[in-house]
Amino acid sequence: MFVGDYVSKLDNKCRVIFPSQLKRQVPEEEQGAAFILKRDVYEKCLVLYTMSEWNRYTEFLRNKLNPFNRRHALLLRELYRGSAEVYLDNNSRFLIPKALLEYIGDEKELIFAGQEGKVEIWCKTLYIERALRGEDVEQLTEELLGGDDKKSEESK
Repeated sequence: MFVGDYVSKLDNKCRVIFPSQLKRQVPEEEQGAAFILKRDVYEKCLVLYTMSEWNRYTEFLRNKLNPFNRRHALLLRELYRGSAEVYLDNNSRFLIPKALLEYIGDEKELIFAGQEGKVEIWCKTLYIERALRGEDVEQLTEELLGGDDKKSEESK
């Protein structure tokens, strides 16, 4: 599980340093292994997966979608479009492919935001813009997580 938001700067060769705080959170057995980088489905950000998390993601897709169904194949194509295998170099940098960088916007400061088993990579400006206000977070939390399940269990 990745936790925390960290700023990292893109260099002139489209390389970015993977924040050391997040690197320490990569499971030991995956240190030095490849990551998968892809576009997010809902937001103008990228998503970085460890190989084990990527394997869980693709297994989920295999269980839900039939590649011989035309609509399923279309969705699969879009979900995988532009995905790239990336490796950290000796300085903990990795190259962001130009097409993926263009997708999120050509900004030098990037935010790495840990989220469960993945890391979102945002242009700093958009990340700040997309943040919910406090009352919006409260409302969404109550709507999605504040059900009466506990009360109904207590009354049984």
